[in-house]
Amino acid sequence: MGSEQDVRSRQAPTRNDVDHQERRQLAENATLPLKNQNQSDSPTVQTTEPCLFAQLGGEEKLREIVSAFIDRIFEDRMIGFFFRNADKNRIKEMEYQLTASFLGADIEYQGRPLDQVHARHPIMGGHFARRRQILVETLDSYQVAESIKEVWLEHTDALRPLITPEAGSDCDPIAARERIKKRAAQ
Repeated sequence: MGSEQDVRSRQAPTRNDVDHQERRQLAENATLPLKNQNQSDSPTVQTTEPCLFAQLGGEEKLREIVSAFIDRIFEDRMIGFFFRNADKNRIKEMEYQLTASFLGADIEYQGRPLDQVHARHPIMGGHFARRRQILVETLDSYQVAESIKEVWLEHTDALRPLITPEAGSDCDPIAARERIKKRAAQ
């Protein structure tokens, strides 16, 4: 998909600062697995430390966490309406693939580019913040290790410019409607 890049070392630009091609590249890079901190580009150096995916507990544990997270999002009063016509099982699978991939599993994200998927929705900063808060609460309820939680949240934050142009938790419904009208006219 692209060159491997450590998500933790990136500063996420705002969507307004990033053109379409750059957003697509950001989306591709954000789905790449993270390098194990002990890994080197040198083929002679080996590490016995498992990737974050394995440290979390592998497929079964990640699917359990993702399932609980998506269930909470679908039921949430602030953002659940975005998912009223969505296939919950598909969303769970795409979230699993995306997360497993950036946590270092040998799993490829099969979904559409995130900026395209979210473009038709009037997602505001407050909506993004709410989704992030639900993720924090879900990770806390599963007692996910702080090191994994930190990487997961940093990755989520790096995806923000692909989801909403609003850098803060502001909600500007007029601006959101205008963005949707503009996209529909393209």
